[in-house]
Amino acid sequence: MNKILNVSFIPKSSDFGLLILRLFIGLDMLFNHGLAKLQNFSAMVGMFGNPGMDVLHLGGGITATLVVVAEVLASAMLVLGIATRLSALIFSINMAVAFFGVHHASLAQGPHSGEIAFLYLAGSLTLLFAGSGRFALSKSE
Repeated sequence: MNKILNVSFIPKSSDFGLLILRLFIGLDMLFNHGLAKLQNFSAMVGMFGNPGMDVLHLGGGITATLVVVAEVLASAMLVLGIATRLSALIFSINMAVAFFGVHHASLAQGPHSGEIAFLYLAGSLTLLFAGSGRFALSKSE
């Protein structure tokens, strides 16, 4: 039975694993969430000005700006491996606010589930504590 479950033919590399994590969460956030918010920024200001979305009470303009910085700039920096731990911190704060503030820590299925924010938060916290790995443009400290 052990021979069937043996995956020793796959090389073990935490650096390659961190690269895959950076690429998956960074590219997905950038292309599926961040760029749309950047392109429709004025609409985002209105949306983030609603009481249910402005959980930190910063106003729609500031909240939308912070979200776009996290979802576009920090995501792109994660993908490239530039200041990975700082980028992951920004990304993590954004996802923590989304999961706990906007989605009320709900993992229930349905349109208002915080499951995606929760998974992004897990990935970004992993990068915050582990760093970028060897395959990055800059080394995180």
